[in-house]
Amino acid sequence: MCDFNNMDDAAKAAYHRQLTKCADAFGGTNFFLQLLEAIRKTKPHPLLAKHMEFRFSRGIVKWNKVIFKDKFTLLTSVRVTENENGNLLPGEDDKNYKKVMNLLRTLQPITFEVLPKNLKDGDGFKVHPFDIVDKKTTRINPVFDALFFCSVDTVKKVLSYTPKAS
Repeated sequence: MCDFNNMDDAAKAAYHRQLTKCADAFGGTNFFLQLLEAIRKTKPHPLLAKHMEFRFSRGIVKWNKVIFKDKFTLLTSVRVTENENGNLLPGEDDKNYKKVMNLLRTLQPITFEVLPKNLKDGDGFKVHPFDIVDKKTTRINPVFDALFFCSVDTVKKVLSYTPKAS
């Protein structure tokens, strides 16, 4: 997701629609980008919050399970390999396979709920961290990736992308 320039046009259009829908549910592109900037500025990373929420002036992000530092660190490192081979899961013979499987089992049931402060801005949206394609293929959900990891500039590119007419 964060490597938007190297995607084909169909994938770009799909990510654009997905993120635009989420931005609209949060009150529009500007409010959504303000949320991303607030998440990027917060140290330590908001996913490590013990109270399982991130508040900022325009809304709140809540989730239903504490994420510990070791899982967060592993998630950030496997994100990079997913960009290279299109799959979060390493091969079964890889030494990190068991750790990554435990990471998926731990984080997959978590639902992240993003709600605007003012109900007039929208209904908000929910997102899961992963998209499970099949037993051997799992990818990071592009909305989750955009929300917590991608650069704000990349998300701006996705939101301002104009799908090519076919």
